[in-house]
Amino acid sequence: MVKAVAAGGIITFDCGPAPVTITMTKTAKVVNTSAKVVLDGGGKVTLSGAGKRRILYMNTCDQAQKWIGEDCNTQDTPRLTIQNMAFTKGNSTGEDTSVDGGGGGAVFVRGGHVKVINSRFTANRCDATGPDVGGAGLRVLNFGDNDPVYVVGSTFTGGRCSNGSALSSIGASWIVLNSYFSGNKAIGHGKNPPDPGTPGGGSGGAIYMDGAKIALTLNGTLIEKNSAAEGGGAVFFVSNDRTGTLTVKDSTLRSNPSGTFETSGYPGIFYIGSGDPVVSGSRLKK
Repeated sequence: MVKAVAAGGIITFDCGPAPVTITMTKTAKVVNTSAKVVLDGGGKVTLSGAGKRRILYMNTCDQAQKWIGEDCNTQDTPRLTIQNMAFTKGNSTGEDTSVDGGGGGAVFVRGGHVKVINSRFTANRCDATGPDVGGAGLRVLNFGDNDPVYVVGSTFTGGRCSNGSALSSIGASWIVLNSYFSGNKAIGHGKNPPDPGTPGGGSGGAIYMDGAKIALTLNGTLIEKNSAAEGGGAVFFVSNDRTGTLTVKDSTLRSNPSGTFETSGYPGIFYIGSGDPVVSGSRLKK
């Protein structure tokens, strides 16, 4: 598995007809000279970090993975596709934050492109405190060409991290279609920036987004029974230049308690962006 990811291309599994769990003994790392990496488990393969390690890593700014240009943050490739896979018990707690900033218990992506299709993320972990660290399931930083990350037909359950215990990003946008989020908890405390005497964090039970010109679209998606110790039991969204947008269409957000703050009239959501969130055909309930 580790060698296959490093080699790039289309990766499938010949493990027989029964579901199989592969326990990772090392983190699989994408090499930045790969144009395309497709990971397809056929709906039968689960990759486990055994609660000890991150499962999959791509970072165009990591020189150890063949840094191919100074403008690494906006590099168009590699293009990573995760489909028909399951990721469980990934854990990036204690990773060297000088290289990647931490987070991404199951999957970490910086630069290039990534999309997730028909996949499951369960019981993943990242650091329990920190003002901006997040993404027990998937962490994305500085996505190539400002294109959105697509998450389609996927589930994220039982994640734990300081922030964004399913999805987390800085400087990236998302389009989330027909997906399910439940039982994810942002367990940090002290917000961002941190309150005096605190380590910071605790926002975005399911989804945490920070950056400038960013956007989140939720369409046909159910987000329920997630929580945040601080703000945004379902979604924490801050566009620093107030140009970002949040669109909720044909979706349900319910029972996502926010510990200390959320945006009035939008239960489970904390939002700072352009105007108000655009909500249509959806239910937002305490």
